[in-house]
Parts: sequence; C-alpha cells; structure tokens
Amino acid sequence: MKAARFDYVKAASIAQVVSLLAESDGMGKVVAGCQSLGPMLNLRLAQPELLVDVRGIPEMTRFSHEDGALVLGACVTHAAIEDRGVPDVTRGLMPFVAHGIAYRAVRNRGTIGGSLAHADPAADWVSVMALLDAQCIVAGPEGMRRESCAQWMAGAFTTGLDSSDVIVAVRVPELSASVRWSYQKFNRKPGEFGQAIAAFIDDPERRLVRAVIGGTDGAPRVIADATPLLDSRSIDAGRRELVAAGIKPGSYEFQIHAATLRRAAAALRHPERRAA
Repeated sequence: MKAARFDYVKAASIAQVVSLLAESDGMGKVVAGCQSLGPMLNLRLAQPELLVDVRGIPEMTRFSHEDGALVLGACVTHAAIEDRGVPDVTRGLMPFVAHGIAYRAVRNRGTIGGSLAHADPAADWVSVMALLDAQCIVAGPEGMRRESCAQWMAGAFTTGLDSSDVIVAVRVPELSASVRWSYQKFNRKPGEFGQAIAAFIDDPERRLVRAVIGGTDGAPRVIADATPLLDSRSIDAGRRELVAAGIKPGSYEFQIHAATLRRAAAALRHPERRAA
C-alpha cells in the first residue's frame, strides 16, 4: 500500500513550522527521520494533508551545555548518540541505549525528538528520558515551554503535544561521575521493540536512586525512590510497582517484566552483568 496524497514543505525556521501546523487545522505532521511515520503513511494509519520537514532547521540539529544539562536538538539521530557525536552527560547510559535501538540503518535516520513525539510505549527513549527526569522543549503558538518527560505520556501514542506544537530539543540533566546505571530490555531478537524495559540510576552525589518500568501498555512507570527494589531479598516491592504500572499479576507480561526488573537491579549491583 502507498501513502495517501499529501503536500510537503521543508521548513526553514521553528516559527514557520508552528505557523504551517496551525494553518493545517490538525491535518499537518512534522517529519524528520520518518522511521515511525513512514510505515504509518504507507499503511494509511496516518493520512495527513501536509508534511513539514524540520531537518534543515539549525536549532533542531544543534547541541549545547546549559546549567548542568545537555540540550539536544530534536533532530539529533540515535546514531549520533551511539557514536558519541554529541556529548554524553549520562556516563555511558544514552550511547548504550542508542546502540540497542532497532538496526543501524534505522539509527542513522531516526531521531530522539521523533521517538518522543511518536510515544510508542515500547520505545527506548520514552522510558530513558523519564528515568533521567529530562525535559522536552516545545514550541507552539503561545511560544516556547518545557514539559517533564516523566509526565510526557498520557498513554500509548499520546502526549501533551497539541496539533500546532513541535519538539525543538530535549534537555538532559548531567549525571555525576560516581553514578551507576543499568538498562535491561526484553525482546525476542535484537532490533525489535522491547516487550519489557527496566532501568535504574544511582547517583550518590545527587542523592538520587530512580528506576523506570517501560514497555507497558501505557506511559512508563517512574519510581522516584527505587532503593527498596535493590534489595535482592525482597520481591514484594517489585510486585507492587509492576501492579502500579498496570501489569496484571500472573500474566505472561507480568513474568517478563518481573524478570527484566530483577535483571536491571542485579546489573546495577554488578555492572559486569549490564549487557546480560
């Protein structure tokens, strides 16, 4: 199947993007890497009347340091993060995650902003950015605003973006040199979306022990104090968090999420198990 007919504009500025989206009356879509939107167009699951290409906008491809954080343009690709073509303020976490996204051809074109805007619960960045307490910098008719990635998703494929909004950049807080992290993803073969995701960060200098449960039917579950989950003798805390994430006890999904969460906790305690 081929995509329905649409108009195409390569935007030169963020203001032009917002204006074009507003004029399209909800029938416009932003396109960058097109790794998620492309298949949806061909399957006619999405039938916009206008595609606005944002790849040529300088602000959306740049990166900069700002007040203890890295600001990544929304069009920065997974491959650029994997190859450390942009600074890594997460002490290896983001390059590690980027390396496990799909296949290299997808990583060469897919973008961090596109992944967050698409908001597939099984995608890596929606969980990782929530774990890191990152922020999306969004432009809309009322100007620029920041939105917390921990509250970014309202549900599967649903975010706080209005039809006239566009993600301009992602602000990622810098982790300290003493941080430990772990990231586990369960999938049947490399390159597939995760059926279960679990990750931890333990940053003593910032007095921060956080975890996230992703790959659910909805928004990732952020655990602000994940210390109880790191006690290998206790499984009740993990069960409670999985139930709170909307995973039915006793189901197949519950079993794989529980195993992924245990592996992530073990990998934090034993970094040599990180890639297990």
